[in-house]
Amino acid sequence: MPSDTTPDAPDADSARLHSLGYAQELRRSMSGFNNFAVSFTIISVLSGCLTLYGFGMRTGGPVAMIWGWPLVGVFVVLVGLGMAEVCSSYPTAGGLYYWAAKLAPRNAAAWAWFTGWFNLIGQIAVTAGIDFGAALFLNAFLDLQFGFAATPGNTIMLLGAILVVHGLLNTFGVRVVAVLNSVSVWWHLVGVLVIVGALVIVPDQHQSASFVFGHFANSTGWASPVYVFLLGLLLAQYTLTGYDASAHMTEETRGASVAGPRGIVNSILVSLVAGWVLLIGLTFAIQDYDGAVNSETGVPPAQIFIDAVGATGGKLLLLIAIGAQLFCGMAAVTGNSRMIYAFARDGAIPGSRFWHRINKRTRTPTNSVWLAAVGAFVLAVPYLWSATAYAAVTSIAVVGLYTAYVIPIFLRVRQGDRFERGPWHLGRWGKPIGIVATGWVSLIFVLFILPQASPVTIDSFNYTPVAFLVVLGGAGVWWVLSARKWFTGPKVQGSEEELAAVEQELEP
Repeated sequence: MPSDTTPDAPDADSARLHSLGYAQELRRSMSGFNNFAVSFTIISVLSGCLTLYGFGMRTGGPVAMIWGWPLVGVFVVLVGLGMAEVCSSYPTAGGLYYWAAKLAPRNAAAWAWFTGWFNLIGQIAVTAGIDFGAALFLNAFLDLQFGFAATPGNTIMLLGAILVVHGLLNTFGVRVVAVLNSVSVWWHLVGVLVIVGALVIVPDQHQSASFVFGHFANSTGWASPVYVFLLGLLLAQYTLTGYDASAHMTEETRGASVAGPRGIVNSILVSLVAGWVLLIGLTFAIQDYDGAVNSETGVPPAQIFIDAVGATGGKLLLLIAIGAQLFCGMAAVTGNSRMIYAFARDGAIPGSRFWHRINKRTRTPTNSVWLAAVGAFVLAVPYLWSATAYAAVTSIAVVGLYTAYVIPIFLRVRQGDRFERGPWHLGRWGKPIGIVATGWVSLIFVLFILPQASPVTIDSFNYTPVAFLVVLGGAGVWWVLSARKWFTGPKVQGSEEELAAVEQELEP
């Protein structure tokens, strides 16, 4: 069982950060609940479950979605527990790449470098996937309400507008974002209850239990039901990402060595329950399966809402989902910007000095916020030419993030009893949990870069491997030709006096 102690006082938080080599540059104003709220908001069952529901309907159908959710959930909990234990030992915004450097037995800089780049591309992809999903749903609503056609061009335009809004919100400072994230928790929980309640009470008829828990659907072109079922796990695996945000926000959280790990684990557990309730309720309410899959709006849940509760009620439920997705995208930009800030602080990104810069008024990494937003937009642009681009973006998010998640867990397993535990730890269960988590991530790494549709054409091609070759190939070449000569991993900003001077400069 996890073990923890009373959260540290603010002075102890700063002292611990100093011992890790960093000044308290960011404002430490977040509570443990605020920390949990960021990860829970990024996981966002009303974003991931709904935006990939159409993919799930074609790739395994109810069987893959309803049973895939708890199956994936068990392994995600194990990954989260492994991450939480390491987070307690090293509560810093760098998170995964910092942990890799500290846990590696040798070549620490290389471990940190590649973990950081996996994390970076995964975070940008998950931000793109979340806000792209919000743009899809918003476009569907505007189409239904005002006739604003759900075309790729319009969706990308809405995506750009959403990212600008999220960039502006994050520019205002961590306090505004913290308040909105707290609101988001209740929006999600109440939203799931309202949506499921409406879908249970209003329709005159529902699908049978045998359909919800036993119907298999396959329009991928692949003949193997096992392969199709495994592909369908993407819905759950993509939704249950982003909880590393609790680690990236630890330099802004009070009692970080306990609040950060709790934020990781609790966000997963609450999301598991809420997501399964949502998926079951939505699947029972399907009135016309083929009609929803082929909906003119391109958003099957919107069609299910309308078929089940009528046009007006369906639009209201759609607005609840859109609100949740917008909260989710805002939190994703927050977490992504903190990772970029920390990685740049250690000199690992081109133009690091610029991206690491702190806005003295808000004490937030404003430049990193906008790099996160622009990067997400660029990654989603291929949707203009490929209808399968969204599934590929979600695959990139899963592969990138989970590879970064598992590297420090794997290194912690290798350390065994030499691992220095923080106040929140797994005791003797740390090693076996880490082994199982590593095995699972190795499986999904291979699974989600495989073709998702047959025959494989330029339109159906899964471009996840291409994106990774471009970004990580570039990072690898940069490492071999240059970075290995000067990148030494996480930097120490200075002595205690020098850290205090850095903090003093940021005071208004």
